[in-house]
Amino acid sequence: MRELRRDPHLGTRVHVDGSRLNRPQRPATDCPFCVGGLEAPDPYEVRWFPNRWPALGEGNNEVVLFSPDHDASLATLGVDGVRRVIDLWAERTVALGARPDIEFVLVFENRGAEVGATIAHPHGQIYAFDHVPDRPARLLAARWEPDRSPGERLVVAHRGWSAWVPWAPVYPVEVHIAPATRVAQIDELDDEGRTALATMLVDVLGRLERLFDQPLPYMLWLEQAPTGGDSAGVGWFHIRIVSPWRRAGLQRIMGAAEVATEEYIIEVVPEDLAGRLRAVGDAERGEP
Repeated sequence: MRELRRDPHLGTRVHVDGSRLNRPQRPATDCPFCVGGLEAPDPYEVRWFPNRWPALGEGNNEVVLFSPDHDASLATLGVDGVRRVIDLWAERTVALGARPDIEFVLVFENRGAEVGATIAHPHGQIYAFDHVPDRPARLLAARWEPDRSPGERLVVAHRGWSAWVPWAPVYPVEVHIAPATRVAQIDELDDEGRTALATMLVDVLGRLERLFDQPLPYMLWLEQAPTGGDSAGVGWFHIRIVSPWRRAGLQRIMGAAEVATEEYIIEVVPEDLAGRLRAVGDAERGEP
């Protein structure tokens, strides 16, 4: 059964889909995403295909394979490898956004079992919505822009891009990445902009990997303007990366008071997190 339901009081959309319980759960052998596997019969560098268990209905959910290397991650692909992923993200954003029934394209990655990834092979997903979901709509209405003066919360800046820890994060680890010049969607980035973004992602994800000296479970997604029509001046493309880890292996669980009120209690000071991320980047470069 697949059905879209709404909370009668809050209006919250809930996609009910009982078939998704049957999707594969972290197979130990015969990875379907490795070359020769079910979803990747031929050699590839990056690849996309329709999700066999679409949460939003046929044709509205896609899987993106970042690399044929089962043990790789976005952090280890290097600038050229991440640039290929960015180009594919842009290509699919355009293709899905061109459909008259689609209003919003969400590109994202769940990395690690702790945040729900069912297959370890490096991959992400794309959801194409027939409406603008509530949270992105609120960001658009608030006219979100990059933090111009993050001060101690700045992690790194490079070629017109910056990464910082937000002022009031909900997760113990949270980093935003954005260009200094507004673009509405990832496909609007030129060649230089895409390479600069790839460089930033490799840098920031590498810092996150070194933060606890072990692979970090995280959720990464692209904040983009709605598709269709003229998106100029609407939204500011950026990337958000969050992790539930407070310390290595120690998961943040949202308690009843937080879920009930949508007011959150964070134990990690944003300025401290940014300082640690700057330090692990300096250590990697051999700087004091």
